[in-house]
Amino acid sequence: MNKRNKPPKPLTVQPSITLAKMMSQFATEDACKAYIRDLRWPDGVRCPRCQDAHVHEVTKKPFHWQCRKCNKNGYRFSVITGTIFENTKYPLVTWFQVGYLMCQSKKGMSALQIHRTMGTGSYETAWYMCTRLRAAMKNETFDKLIGEVEADETWIGGKDRNRHWNKRSHAWGPHLSGKTMVIGAISRKGNVVCQMIEEAGFNTLENFVKETVSKKVTLMATDENFGYRHLGGHGFVHKTVNHSHHEYVVGSTHTNTIEGFWSLLKRGIVGSYHKVSKDYLPLYLNEFAFRYNHRNDPDIFRALLSRV
Repeated sequence: MNKRNKPPKPLTVQPSITLAKMMSQFATEDACKAYIRDLRWPDGVRCPRCQDAHVHEVTKKPFHWQCRKCNKNGYRFSVITGTIFENTKYPLVTWFQVGYLMCQSKKGMSALQIHRTMGTGSYETAWYMCTRLRAAMKNETFDKLIGEVEADETWIGGKDRNRHWNKRSHAWGPHLSGKTMVIGAISRKGNVVCQMIEEAGFNTLENFVKETVSKKVTLMATDENFGYRHLGGHGFVHKTVNHSHHEYVVGSTHTNTIEGFWSLLKRGIVGSYHKVSKDYLPLYLNEFAFRYNHRNDPDIFRALLSRV
């Protein structure tokens, strides 16, 4: 193709609010609380217990209300009741700034880097806040993937030969050398769903696809893994590529999109976090999937706060 006829590159989605504007808009606790209130209850404040709209504002304590329906003595709640900010000792202003930094960094930002940037009291403070925000990024109610969908699995963890000599397992195979398996499905030009799995049982991969992918897909593309063998019998238009035979693209059948996401995930872990333990890996998967699914959303910061 002639260079003159090449289509222009798509413009990178810019955030709707810069860091300077965000710090100016949310410079006080009251401004942060008012923003959370409007996100949680756009049609008026409701009781978080019984969802009743007949609540009374506590005049002596701003952003506090009282509900007499679910408690005859009056149930008191605040704007952060039931959120990740509940019972926190840290200012909401700091929470907002940490959440903004996590959203705007494509490959993630470590708690240590946030601690250095923000000047939080300690590294543990920054780590605690990042962990709570990653938990909020989990998509509890997602729609099943449609269109052309790819599914694949990968292993997270360092190679045994790169470890210190007294920490090597000398075991053969990724599952024996301390690596963790992650499975994912992605809709081309759409969203991604991924999760950690303890073991790749006889029907583990197949059950994951059935839970996350709609049977109305026009294509269900996977590699030659034996775990996907029965997808065609369950109503999916299933086609495969055989990587072991150096087959990567057959028409529209390939797994390049999901492998691109794996590359983004692994580069983020190696470059930003260096090491992720198995216990906290699901939270990091939440973070990378959330950023990927909102990659075209200029107000990703608002999307995060709407989940807290």
